[in-house]
Amino acid sequence: MNKSNKFAWTWLVKEDKVEEYVKLHQEAWPEVLAEHSRAGIRNYSIFQEGNRFFYCFECDDVDAAFAYIARSEACARWNAITSAMMETAFDMGEPEPIRPMREIFYLK
Repeated sequence: MNKSNKFAWTWLVKEDKVEEYVKLHQEAWPEVLAEHSRAGIRNYSIFQEGNRFFYCFECDDVDAAFAYIARSEACARWNAITSAMMETAFDMGEPEPIRPMREIFYLK
């Protein structure tokens, strides 16, 4: 099977934090958006079903992008806020801060 350069995962947001989490992303900080672009992340979308959120973006080098994000002061501030809203916190300094979903189909 051909593979895309897409990366996807899912997380659960605490029920009492869903509204705040959505609002935060609807008013995302420009410096965080710029850092993601500089990291090589593009076509980034987040979808919601209840308190489950599905994340998908394209990136040519995910490891390099995550390393860049892990060094970003703006992203560290953002991640400290959003991580506290998650059922399971994450840390961009971890070897695998986000567990990717396996891609099983790709239509080019």
